[in-house]
Amino acid sequence: MKVMKFGGTSVGSAANIANVKKIISGVNEPIVVVVSAFKSITDKLLTTSRLAAAGDYSYEREFREIVEQHVTVVCKLDISEPQREKLAVEVNKLLDELSNIFKGVFLINDLSPKTSDKIVSYGERLSTLIISYAFSDYEILDVTQLIKTDCAFGKHTPDMELSNKLIRNAFENSSKKVLVAGFISTCKTTGEITNLGRGGSDYTAAIFASALDANILEIWSDVDGFMSADPKVINNAHVIESLTFTEATELCNFGAKVIYPPTIFPVYHKNIPIRIKNTFKPDAPGTYISHDGETRKSKAMIKGISSISDSCLITVQGLGMVGIIGVNFRIFRALAKNGISVFLVSQASSENSTSIGVRSADANLAVRVLEEEFEKEISLGSINRVLLETELATVAIVGENMKYTPGIAGKLFETLGKSGISVIACAQGASEVNISFVIKNKYLRKALNSIHDSFFLSEYKALNLFIVGIGTVGGNLIEQIRQQQPKLMEQYALKLNVVGIARGRKALFCREGINLDNYKTELDEKGIPSSPEILRDGIINMNIFNAVFVDCTASEPVSQIYGDLMSQNISVVTANKVAASSAYDNYIKLKNTARERNIKFLFETNVGAGLPIINTMNSLINSGDKIVKIEAVLSGTLNFIFNTISKDIPFSKAIYLAKESGYSEPDPRIDLSGMDVVRKLVILTREAGYQVEQADVEKNLFVPQEYFNGTIEEFWANIRQLDSEFEERRKKLESEHKHLRFVAKYEKGKCEVGLQEVGQNHPFYDLEGSNNIIQITTERYNEYPMIIKGYGAGASVTAAGVFSDIISIANIR
Repeated sequence: MKVMKFGGTSVGSAANIANVKKIISGVNEPIVVVVSAFKSITDKLLTTSRLAAAGDYSYEREFREIVEQHVTVVCKLDISEPQREKLAVEVNKLLDELSNIFKGVFLINDLSPKTSDKIVSYGERLSTLIISYAFSDYEILDVTQLIKTDCAFGKHTPDMELSNKLIRNAFENSSKKVLVAGFISTCKTTGEITNLGRGGSDYTAAIFASALDANILEIWSDVDGFMSADPKVINNAHVIESLTFTEATELCNFGAKVIYPPTIFPVYHKNIPIRIKNTFKPDAPGTYISHDGETRKSKAMIKGISSISDSCLITVQGLGMVGIIGVNFRIFRALAKNGISVFLVSQASSENSTSIGVRSADANLAVRVLEEEFEKEISLGSINRVLLETELATVAIVGENMKYTPGIAGKLFETLGKSGISVIACAQGASEVNISFVIKNKYLRKALNSIHDSFFLSEYKALNLFIVGIGTVGGNLIEQIRQQQPKLMEQYALKLNVVGIARGRKALFCREGINLDNYKTELDEKGIPSSPEILRDGIINMNIFNAVFVDCTASEPVSQIYGDLMSQNISVVTANKVAASSAYDNYIKLKNTARERNIKFLFETNVGAGLPIINTMNSLINSGDKIVKIEAVLSGTLNFIFNTISKDIPFSKAIYLAKESGYSEPDPRIDLSGMDVVRKLVILTREAGYQVEQADVEKNLFVPQEYFNGTIEEFWANIRQLDSEFEERRKKLESEHKHLRFVAKYEKGKCEVGLQEVGQNHPFYDLEGSNNIIQITTERYNEYPMIIKGYGAGASVTAAGVFSDIISIANIR
């Protein structure tokens, strides 16, 4: 025998009823079909009841909508006209009864629980009646005569022994095709209409399956099955193919609304599997729930993540609780007497505090009853006033495989820590199937995404990038990301999701990701006014997981928001040299923030564009080596100029060619001043482990200060005056087989930059074009220093260096 339950959406229209009929027509064994009220009807019945009880005439409008919804289905149902007329009479009779009840509630302005239960029962009574005409070969059983309930704390619970007996007796003489209304029951003592609560149709189906020893219970709705997380929050959440009963129960108890939690209990003891199916995708496999759930076949450490967003945490605390037997008994007894359900308990090992998680709707009542219970202890000061924390969320990670995998809790809390999310309370049962924790509600989305990503429940690991500056470097970076995205996703399961782009005074944010094929158009058309402060606030308020801020500007104001971003656990990758070369206190504060927050502050491209200079130095130092001397040619622009000067190309023209070739800044005086090299030397020296400021660097410049005054036009007009001087020097060096190099140097606590003449035996002699070179002398590499050499300028190589820093954050192999 098979029991199949169809939800309100599944039977919410004549077309949907026909679809259900097609699904069940393929069943070749005895079958029980349990149906819910039509979609939204239960909610409308409750709303209409409240309006009528309040004396609000608008209840009549709500009731008309209920009538119209059912009449529409009757009119469109695929049955003969005589049958339709007969059905219409029976439906109208039920609707008239319902109308009279509403009128009575309206007149006396009172809605008792008994009346409310009777009103909502009409949803299933109407839907079952209508569906029975479409399923003409099915026998209807009156569920009110089969499922009997007891009442406790205002809630109706089925008497399983009696209900099972009544169901089995009813089926002794029934047909092999039975239709049953879900949700409805009756009190075993009074015979009055009761119900099994929200989602009670699932429960009805499970009770029937258990009583009849069915082969399987199928729950058909409008979802594909249990999801690895809430798909409204996590776009790439996927269907969980199999679960154990325990896993499914844990997920249901913590907010997964796939099935009504009590549904699992009746079939669990009979080992009757449950299959969750989508009525509108009948060929999809859905989720299979059983005792083993094929857990051992799954490699996933956790199966899914569930959450309760409307959580409150209540804490009973006081030194008077330590060593006192029965305190927790009193807590839970007081709550149980008032029908308050607790879904999380966390107790300190010192016994001086117990925290419990409850729904927001129960929070104030829970505080009141606990303060009444401990009134004497509170007045004596042995127990503090009951503490209530609101606007919280409770998250649970669930999976049987957790018990076989060490370090799950460590990985969970590390993941949350990296995202800057503090855990307020946590609980883990000895079975290790569920780890639950409480956080601030505002971090729920971020927490769910971080965990989903970290535990490989997502198809891809995601990095969410905010890119500021889309000029030569930023533009090249975005193009490289666009081209590499398919390869990274295919080979490394890494998705680089650009969620923010800004330039000048415009910014564009999109949590789902910006289309990089036409981002400039989108930025122009949809961008909002921006500034560094607006940018900072926008990124922080997006509250997105695995966030990386990428600065491709040379802006000082932009660099000033790094600290605020990093304090919110947002990593920073920057080609902007301002921050790392700023005041040493600021530099070290950013480094320390990254270390404390377990995030990244990466600026490899600050020196040598795409050359692995800083990473190499860090590796040397981290391995215990000590850098004692640095010598480097760090300006691709200046190296290009001194390599280009010749008999036919004077100094001034070489500067012009550097600008035209894109090696220099639009204003080449920035390069000629040597300040760019000063900043780079400061950064390298700091990364070598020494405290130095820009003012500490001795500058031996080769262009007199007067050439830096005035306009850029005046500079171009006057710079020719130095051509003859440099030509004389060039000729002399040529005869001596030497070259000019602008060298940055650190040694014995001294930093300096300036022109240096190098001979043929010097490693800097053959440095071509705009290349950079750095020679690092350490305690280990002393006699033969380490040399790193290569392209040190150009937008594409700088962008590639930034890209490399981004990839390093993903930690892919």
